[in-house]
Amino acid sequence: MGHFMENKTKKPENKLDDSGKILLEELSHPSLSLKPGGKPKKGSALLIPLLAIITGLVIGAILIIFTSPEVYAGLKVSFSAGLAAAWGAVASAYTSLFKGSIGDPAAIAKAFKTGNTNDIRLAINPILESLVSATPYIFTGLAVALGFRTGLFNIGVEGQYYIGAAVATFVGFAVTGLPAYIHMPLAFICGALGGALWGFIPGWLKAKTGGHEVINTIMMNWIAINLTSWLLTNGPLQKPDAHGAPISPQILPTAEIPRLFPEPIRFHIGFFIALAVAFLVYWLLFKTSWGFDLRTVGANSSAARYAGINIVRNIILAMILSGALAGMAGANQVLGVDHSMSTSVSAGYGFDSIALALLGNSTPIGVVFASLLWGILNNGATQMMRDASIPISIISVIQSFIIVFIAAPALIRSIYRIRGAKASDTGVTLSSWGGKS
Repeated sequence: MGHFMENKTKKPENKLDDSGKILLEELSHPSLSLKPGGKPKKGSALLIPLLAIITGLVIGAILIIFTSPEVYAGLKVSFSAGLAAAWGAVASAYTSLFKGSIGDPAAIAKAFKTGNTNDIRLAINPILESLVSATPYIFTGLAVALGFRTGLFNIGVEGQYYIGAAVATFVGFAVTGLPAYIHMPLAFICGALGGALWGFIPGWLKAKTGGHEVINTIMMNWIAINLTSWLLTNGPLQKPDAHGAPISPQILPTAEIPRLFPEPIRFHIGFFIALAVAFLVYWLLFKTSWGFDLRTVGANSSAARYAGINIVRNIILAMILSGALAGMAGANQVLGVDHSMSTSVSAGYGFDSIALALLGNSTPIGVVFASLLWGILNNGATQMMRDASIPISIISVIQSFIIVFIAAPALIRSIYRIRGAKASDTGVTLSSWGGKS
């Protein structure tokens, strides 16, 4: 009996460590959001976002119908005439949206048939412009998604974007005498470092004092926006002959991100840089021990602390990396598209990025596809307004409904009668108010 009890109570020295490793592996596993008693279904992570997009487009179609004078004119004639007018309004709007964002298939086919290089470039310019529009969304979406994976809600991406753009602009016009292969990467990296510094501050406050990152990053947004406004109006970023207008000098040609086609096509290699960064974020999060630590802190900080993971270091590191990604977005926009900075350098990229991270399920590849969708919608909205007389605000409404359905997946599950999962569909685990888990 004594021998039995001795064997029963005796444990290997590393048993506790092994248990901790197993626990952490389970907590950070992508299939954490399993349905009770079942295995994860392939494609289940894509179902809710896909249905959210379809539902948003359907609601957009309904709004187009109810705001179209032609529909009411048709209804006065007959119900069938009203239905025909409604179908015509929706078809015209979404056809214009498609042509404005992807291109006219007939024009593309004709251009390739003639073989004229210039005609081909112009025919495919709509899709290229959509990729240009999507590029900053990829960077900012990755910034928020990385924070989500670490249990942090980084609402400060907008401010980090502004700081990254400001630093890249200054390096772009003030640093002279460098060849392009040094100047452009230097300006881009400095923009990333500016965003990283702006992310470090709320990260340090969160890790050291428990100050909530939501409050701190919101305040940092306003500081960044007003600081850059002063820099462009009265500070070192102001263009000498701007007469008080908040605009910077043009960056030097050596600092510009190269464009792949001549004017007026703006497509540049920044898009491929964004894809490479998305791959690096994936590799960091899911293929390295650092990424494992970051995801574990986000999944369960108590278990991470129990396993000996440095919580403070990982929170600060996550905010630095998130800020760097946002800074890259600002640098990309200045160096690749605008070639100077003004107070309107951002089209709300930092705030839209929250929706993109949710839509992409907080995964790099999901963020890339969500950003492409956003770029397509934004780029096609102008032609939809011009050709079909549909307000651009309809696109904003569609995007807003997509955000609502992604943020509240229970609505989609209820509408389409899909069995719900008790765990989060987004894979986002945020710490509680006040910085405690």
